[in-house]
Amino acid sequence: MRFTRALAVLLALAAWVPGTGMAAQARVAVAAQARVAVASNFADAARQLAVDYGRQSGHRIEISAASTGKLYAQIRNGAPFDALLAADDTTPRKLVAEGLADGATLHDYAIGRLVLWSRDPGMVKDGEALLRRGHIDRLAIANPELAPYGAAAREALRHVGRWDALQPRVVMGENIGQATQFVVSGAAPLGLLPRSLVLEARKTTPGSSWEVPASWHAPIVQRAVLLKHGEGNAAARGFLQYLRSAPVRARIRALGYD
Repeated sequence: MRFTRALAVLLALAAWVPGTGMAAQARVAVAAQARVAVASNFADAARQLAVDYGRQSGHRIEISAASTGKLYAQIRNGAPFDALLAADDTTPRKLVAEGLADGATLHDYAIGRLVLWSRDPGMVKDGEALLRRGHIDRLAIANPELAPYGAAAREALRHVGRWDALQPRVVMGENIGQATQFVVSGAAPLGLLPRSLVLEARKTTPGSSWEVPASWHAPIVQRAVLLKHGEGNAAARGFLQYLRSAPVRARIRALGYD
């Protein structure tokens, strides 16, 4: 009898976690981990949001960032990602059509804007005039074949009739994060970059900038989708739902997205 009571006490102590209530213990009991593929422009934002989501849910989100085109190729080749946050709306739809993603989970989480930026405070005085007819020594953009922001930059340069002339002076990054780093480091004096990354860079290097009119290129609609690998993953499903909440949408806008 004494042994039974002692055993019961030991089991109770083993199950008790100091400072936690039943709700917290329930979250820990069902905690899951998900790998989320994220377009480079949204990587820092996704990491911040993943930390906050983890605090609220007990789940853990691991972020893998690259250009949308590279992530698509990795998913096609069997990379074990549970969800995708793309920098366009076509790649997620393509994955749904190919049977690699759940179409019911498609949703737009951000709309990107393109900015002409230089770390030189005096370089971008009249951004439109500079793009249309100004002297441009080197211009950083992301690879248009892999990165939607690179495709938007190419489209904007075609809009002003300078894509062909400026191609020899383009410094091309594999993804938009690398293109931004070219300008931050001074390797390129100018870049056509996401407003979100320019806002972040200007915290330490104000420079000069000009927002490219949205009519100069197709809308940069960024879409999320749950991948087939993550269909049974509660952490991945929960994170996509979290991105659609009003407070998170407000945070995404504050980070430089429409």
